[in-house]
Amino acid sequence: MAFHTYTQKPIGVFVEKDTGNYFEYSKNDDNPYNGYRHKVWVGGEGVCGMWGYRYANVKKTVCYIAVDEDMNGAVVEKWYLKSNREYA
Repeated sequence: MAFHTYTQKPIGVFVEKDTGNYFEYSKNDDNPYNGYRHKVWVGGEGVCGMWGYRYANVKKTVCYIAVDEDMNGAVVEKWYLKSNREYA
């Protein structure tokens, strides 16, 4: 079975510890959003105006990901990573 991805210019993949879901990520080539260096690709591009990615800082064992916005700015979650592999 083939693996389909929405990721543009991927630089790595991680497995989120709690759910076991795989996420690919790429460099944030947009104007930096609150200093986030990466885009984590979550799919759904074009559905209800979604972009298909979330801004994030992916580190070796954790990912700080902007999941929403409110009056105070970005709503950030800390995801623990089971594995993180950068592509060569």
